[in-house]
Parts: sequence; structure tokens; C-alpha cells
Amino acid sequence: MSDTGYWFLALALGLVVAVVAVVLLETFLRQVHRIERGAGLVWTAGKQVARNTSTTWLLGETSLRLGEFIDEAGRHEQLLRGEPVHPSEPRGSQDRSTTPTPAEGRGR
Repeated sequence: MSDTGYWFLALALGLVVAVVAVVLLETFLRQVHRIERGAGLVWTAGKQVARNTSTTWLLGETSLRLGEFIDEAGRHEQLLRGEPVHPSEPRGSQDRSTTPTPAEGRGR
């Protein structure tokens, strides 16, 4: 093989290597974009979960208020039936000290 033949062989091999490198880099770039889209979806879902659960610390207070509401509804039912109503301490007022405050609830 002559010197010119070796140059053409070297140029052809260089071209093949360049084409393979471009294909691999393009594949890598597509994977990076796919991962970025997936990470964006995870980030969006995480923000939605945080927004939906930001007030869960209020559930204890809601439960207490519901107990008071049920007691009051029972007294109204007795009154409407004409039965004597005996006022009693609402269920929810006994253990208010265990209900977290807004500052305590957010830390959980």
C-alpha cells in the first residue's frame, strides 16, 4: 500500500470514529432529555403532594370539632323530640392540650 492509501485509510477510519461518536453523543443527549422530563414530572408530583398534605396537622383539631358537632347535633335531636336536654361537657374539650399547634404540626 502506498502513502496515499494509508492517508485514505486513516481518513476513512477517522470518519467512522467521528460518525460513531456523533451517534453515541446523540443517544446520550436523548437520554439526558428523557431523564430531565422524568425529573420534572417527579418534582411536579412532589409539589402537589406537599400542597395536598400541608394542612394534615389540622386533622386532630378537626376530629375534636367533629366530636363537639356530634354532641351538639344529639342535643338538637333531643330538643326536637321534646326530651329534656342535659348539657354536658363536649367531647372535644377534654384533651385539647394534645392537639398540635400550627407551628408544631408543620414540623412533623
